[in-house]
Amino acid sequence: MIELDATDREILRALTRDATQSAGALGRRLGLSQPQAWRRIARLTEAGVIRRRRLVLDREKLGFGVTVFLGVKLATKGRVSLEDFERAVSAIPEVQTVEHVLGLFDYRLKVVARDLPDFERVLRRRIMTLPGAGDVEANVILSEERLQGPIG
Repeated sequence: MIELDATDREILRALTRDATQSAGALGRRLGLSQPQAWRRIARLTEAGVIRRRRLVLDREKLGFGVTVFLGVKLATKGRVSLEDFERAVSAIPEVQTVEHVLGLFDYRLKVVARDLPDFERVLRRRIMTLPGAGDVEANVILSEERLQGPIG
């Protein structure tokens, strides 16, 4: 674990809000020079605190109005390898995330679709036909609030 001071935490909060900020702009906001801000960001990246910066798309503006968290329980544990299921489900473009979890279900998937009939098509024709797919439970997202992670 890396030691973070108050400035490191401010940098992380600022980058969480907008990862496109330049080191110069970030430095000006925090009272640092551009090289100081850049060195801190580089240190946080090298230490693995910042794993990557990524683009966040507006799914609705792209025509995907429905997001569903889907719990999937494998029907035949042992017969189908977890890797086979993960590889097959990861090939479905509508599946945004695949999480292997403990609990009632073996996997939690985040699935996007244009609308509910489109989600039903993805579920019936793609997900339920995967090797080992068994019981599923769908939770349709009604609204979503993005919260910043625990930076301290």
